[in-house]
Amino acid sequence: MTGFRKLGHEELAWRLDEASLGFGTTEEVKELQEIVGQERALRALDFGLGIKNFGYNIYVMGQPGTGKMSTVKKVVNGKARSGAVPSDWLYLMNFKNPDRPLIVELPHGQGKELRDDLDALVEHLKKAIPKAFEGEEFEKRRQEIYGEHNAETTQLFDTLNKEAHEKGFSLERSPRGLVLVPLKDEGGLMTQEEFEQQDAEKKARIEEVGGGLQSKLSEIMRNVRELEKGFQERLKELSREFGVSAAGHFIDELQEKYAVHEKLREYFDDVKEDVLEHLDDFQNQGQQAPQMPFMQRQEPTFERYTANLLVDNGATEGAPVVYEPNATYPNLFGRIEQKVQYGMATTDFTQIKPGALHRANGGYLVVNVLDLLRNPFAYEGIKRAINNKKVAVEDALEQYRMVPIHTLKPQPMPMDVKIVLVGTPYIYYLLFHMDDEYRKLFKVHVDFDSRMDRTEAAVKEYASFIASHCREEGLLPFTASGVARVIEYSARQVSDKEKLTSRFIDVADIVRESSYWAEQAGAETVGREHVGKAVEEKVYRSSMYEEKIRRAISEGTIKVDITGAVAGQVNGLSVLGIGDYAFGRPSRITARTFMGRAGMVNIEREVKMSGPIHDKGVMILTGFLGDRFAQDKPLSLSASIAFEQSYEGIEGDSASSTELYALLSSLSGVPINQAIAVTGSVNQRGEVQAIGGVNEKVEGYYEVCKALGLTGEQGVMIPESNVRHLMLKDEVVDAVKDGRFHLWAINSIDGGIEVLTGRPAGERQEDGSFPDGTVNYLVDERLKAIGKGLKESGKKDEEKEAGKDAGKEEGKKA
Repeated sequence: MTGFRKLGHEELAWRLDEASLGFGTTEEVKELQEIVGQERALRALDFGLGIKNFGYNIYVMGQPGTGKMSTVKKVVNGKARSGAVPSDWLYLMNFKNPDRPLIVELPHGQGKELRDDLDALVEHLKKAIPKAFEGEEFEKRRQEIYGEHNAETTQLFDTLNKEAHEKGFSLERSPRGLVLVPLKDEGGLMTQEEFEQQDAEKKARIEEVGGGLQSKLSEIMRNVRELEKGFQERLKELSREFGVSAAGHFIDELQEKYAVHEKLREYFDDVKEDVLEHLDDFQNQGQQAPQMPFMQRQEPTFERYTANLLVDNGATEGAPVVYEPNATYPNLFGRIEQKVQYGMATTDFTQIKPGALHRANGGYLVVNVLDLLRNPFAYEGIKRAINNKKVAVEDALEQYRMVPIHTLKPQPMPMDVKIVLVGTPYIYYLLFHMDDEYRKLFKVHVDFDSRMDRTEAAVKEYASFIASHCREEGLLPFTASGVARVIEYSARQVSDKEKLTSRFIDVADIVRESSYWAEQAGAETVGREHVGKAVEEKVYRSSMYEEKIRRAISEGTIKVDITGAVAGQVNGLSVLGIGDYAFGRPSRITARTFMGRAGMVNIEREVKMSGPIHDKGVMILTGFLGDRFAQDKPLSLSASIAFEQSYEGIEGDSASSTELYALLSSLSGVPINQAIAVTGSVNQRGEVQAIGGVNEKVEGYYEVCKALGLTGEQGVMIPESNVRHLMLKDEVVDAVKDGRFHLWAINSIDGGIEVLTGRPAGERQEDGSFPDGTVNYLVDERLKAIGKGLKESGKKDEEKEAGKDAGKEEGKKA
């Protein structure tokens, strides 16, 4: 085996035969009905939506642009259409505990009906109660009670007054109430001065008689107060009697209508009692005299008899699906609003507003997990609601206030919601490993792939996707050649001839931009050339930094040789990523070997400019050298490897084979052809392994060679396992076809070094040696020479040390 082969132009890219598509333009193609390329995700999503057990909520993950959110909405909406319509939920006044409003569940559609019934009840009461109390019957009964009460009290006072007169006193009214005043002998009331002028005996007699009468007056006043209580009770009973006759039947009708709901039966009992306790509010409505606003008595309110329809599913078809784009705590769990009147903030159960969890109850809630985590208390609140199976409307900041604020504590709503979080894999694994509760509450994960197999069915689905997009956004129709070019672009996005990207956001962008360039060209349809123009312009908009690096290489500021041969020097290829754009660039990699025992010195590692994967790749080189050249002797050398003119961090092992070629060249003294650039990782057995960014690397080196001048000798060595990933642009393919540029597929280091040096690597013979003149032979001889030199140098050092020790002994003897 040679370990390498030269690639033909037909291997450098996959091109779709537009005739295989079977249509002229996308106007002939049906719109896309199915979701493309996510069979695993759809199966997992269907399972997660179907299973009803606790904790089987869903996390949908995937790279941005893979259609996670749109797919979830489409699938969940389809699932929800066949689901049962959930109940209506209302908050009602809790007359026994006004700070804790009642939550009531009714079959869908009945919530609005109850609210309307209660509104109608209030209107009936506002008319019926005043009318009942304005009637002759009520006034007659009321006057009878007043007459009886007045007669009883008058009789008590008349009896006392008669007795007082007989004993020389009179019962008189004063600002202080009823008082007993002595009478003069000649008639008339005695003044205080006249009383003081009486002799002591008479004054004593008056005081004694007055004291007895005063005791009787006090007893009568107690009797009057008791009569007053009885009088008020009789009036109240009269009012209740007429109130019941006016309002009772309305309330009883509603109680009978909703009799199957125990909570509502109790509620209507409380309503009736509260109405009878507040009959004056119905009688006095609108009777307040004009006053300044701050002096006005608050008008009677009847909101306590209404219903707060929190969730109305009367018009809902199937189970509800709620997507909450702003996942703040109040938006998820609801809020209690307040009204400000005359500088005072007040609230009641009618100010309770629903959150997304209330609206989604009995159905599905879809939330972007990043929005959830960005908002304080929201994620913890979601977990608490799932664990408790209840949604509580409360102020999340209450626990942090220095001074507590009086507010409502509504009864929580029982919760039955399937929660679907949508986010990136990074957040999924972060929550999975850092939050113990997460695993218990989100047991289903749906993984959206960023690529799909390039099958005949997938190609047709792509064509349908493009057709649908053109119709939805009013774009120009695509010809078959235009569709073929878009699908080829899709394969390039994933760098694989056998795959297509499922990041349809990128595909949609290129479709829109292609339509734009076709319009600019005055075309009626979008063809291959317009898609190519869109791709070129997209690259041009992002490639300023790439052009600056290429210009620096052309000007000699960054040193890269593409002609000649140099020992210990290779053009390595790396990929730089800037935002959504990545490009390849060549870098000079040099190796220097010399006598010593320091081993392999990675200069980037020493100055902390390399990552762990790159460091691992360099350390593998020692394993390769030891396996190949140190079976019969110790591996003794010092070597330094460096990326020349490298001013940024280096990571990855795709240059490990390049570094090994430079090392072998330096040890053997055989120069390397500078026209050939190299990429590929290597293992300790010398096998060249696949790397990423192969298309960017090849095209990047081609652009540099084109700028400096193509000679027909330049080319790139890539791993054999990367051939399937080649999706090169037409210009590079044409250059290879014309013999102006070349690509080699490499299996092993031996094959690569032969391409670079033009000299065979050399296989180990039966006696353990390598054939004369081969690269491996020269390396082995150099390592032997280094070992021998180190050994001789060690002997000299030992003799020198021995001489020093002998001199010291002689000195001691002397």
